[in-house]
Amino acid sequence: LNSARSVQHALEYEIERQARALEAGERLVQETRGWDDDRGITVSQRTKEDAHDYRYFPEPDLPPLSVDRGWVDQLRASLPELPATRRARFTSELGLSGYDASLLTSSKAIADFFDETRRLGADPKQAANWILGDFSRLLNADRKEIEASSVKPAHLAALLELVRSGAISGKMAKQTFEAMYSSSDPAAELEKARGSGQISDESELNALVDRVIAENAKSAADFRAGRQQAFQFLVGQAMKLSRGRANVERVNALLRAKLSG
Repeated sequence: LNSARSVQHALEYEIERQARALEAGERLVQETRGWDDDRGITVSQRTKEDAHDYRYFPEPDLPPLSVDRGWVDQLRASLPELPATRRARFTSELGLSGYDASLLTSSKAIADFFDETRRLGADPKQAANWILGDFSRLLNADRKEIEASSVKPAHLAALLELVRSGAISGKMAKQTFEAMYSSSDPAAELEKARGSGQISDESELNALVDRVIAENAKSAADFRAGRQQAFQFLVGQAMKLSRGRANVERVNALLRAKLSG
């Protein structure tokens, strides 16, 4: 076997082969098998002898090893959280799917990034979605590991807080994240996002909707006459006037209220 991938494929093949043999009532023999990479199968090479046939003998220069139990416990306590334990915690305590938990624990760096983002207040599911979605896409395109990125957990946590609070929309967040990823100073991009955030002020949105209705009286009349497509046109005009910054849900609600009133 000349690669880790060959080892993986050989093991997977043997698991299936031996399971089929046992289910069919066949007897498994002790043997050495080789991996045929071209055919994707293992082949028998020779039967395996018992241990005594290998002529094993004690090594006279190795003294007996007595391991103190306290030392073993100390070593165990010093170990970091292992992948299987982390996956179980992500699913049982944080409510992530087994699939997401497996991807997040595919490397210690990714799992650490997620844990720190969550510790800083981000919703676990949202943090997982961003790390496994937009962030992974950009990293894969650059063939870069997560620890090499200028985006740190604090930056992602701050961005998700802007979305949660309604300061910026999901679309704006994606644009900001790409700018953060490309910048050597993600914090500066976050400040830009805060300064040009989503318009959610009711008085400002009311004035915007009133202007859209006044400047598009025919479309307003069309909607009142039952033409639903006219409504989407009016929403589009509101977003255009606000340069995409208006809270689209509130724009929808205000437009419907005013046009139906």
